Amino acid sequence: MLGKLFGRGGERPAVDPHALPVPHRRKNGMYTLRALGDERVLALVEAADAGDWEDVKAALAPFDLGRDHQVLGELADLDGVQDWIGRAVEEDKEHRATALLISGTRYLSWGWEARTTARAVNVTQEQWRVFHERLHIAEEQLFEAAEMRPEWITPWRRLLTSGRGMSLGPAVNGTRLDAARRRDPLDLETHVEWVTQLQPRWGGERGEALAFARDALGRAPQGHRLGCVIAMAHIEDWVESDREDCLETPEIQAELRNAADHSVLHPAYARRPGWQHDLNMFAMALSLAGERHTVRRVFQALDGAYTSWPWTFFAEPEKQFARYQRRA
Repeated sequence: MLGKLFGRGGERPAVDPHALPVPHRRKNGMYTLRALGDERVLALVEAADAGDWEDVKAALAPFDLGRDHQVLGELADLDGVQDWIGRAVEEDKEHRATALLISGTRYLSWGWEARTTARAVNVTQEQWRVFHERLHIAEEQLFEAAEMRPEWITPWRRLLTSGRGMSLGPAVNGTRLDAARRRDPLDLETHVEWVTQLQPRWGGERGEALAFARDALGRAPQGHRLGCVIAMAHIEDWVESDREDCLETPEIQAELRNAADHSVLHPAYARRPGWQHDLNMFAMALSLAGERHTVRRVFQALDGAYTSWPWTFFAEPEKQFARYQRRA
């Protein structure tokens, strides 16, 4: 059992020297992951929060922002970045591509914040105006960043999101998908974004996303985090379904078990900053499927670490995480 939980030989994963101390846990044993659980990412977030571009550049040294979607996401979701990043874009010619990437990604997130998560019919005209205004800025900046650094994948993954939001259509978005996959054919975030794009609510056909996810898993080596795309495809099917129990079948349970064993529970899986996000995807998918065995291993590995995504599909995400963790 220990071998299954912690890897080959029953050994626990090596202690990460950059891991943030676990904060005070709530009564239910959970805590919200901060800054990907990494002290270096926390230093980056704090520098960005203070609007100090020089400190941001110094804190970025351990990371490749052109490939690390999760580190970039920490900056994209930080309110206030839009107030100062424009100066860096204009004044720092040497690091203009990095500043454009951060700014474009922040404008993209800022646009979705204006739109809100409401259904399209409930979004006001003013919300749509601000949404499209910010997404246009994001697109211009992300394209320029991609042109300056053609090896980067992160601009293309974000351009998939803006293309979906602006309803640019399958031809345009398919071209962007191809651009991202040329740079990394096994990139998880690109695949997860396309799984969303293939949902009926965005113009896809039922079953397309799951077929895409299965093809991706078939190309992923053991221990690769791309296996999470199976979890997200099933979560998206649950979102689209009118039945709360639509995932509770032996076939789906088995597929999720196999995908978890192939990826996040495999001894070769590397715990990079933010690995808890990967396991939260499986924790939610396995829980929705009513799976009883692998879900316990996933929650034990998480040890209470909660990430808002993908639990925000629930009205009360933290309560649902705590509920399923208790059941596991």
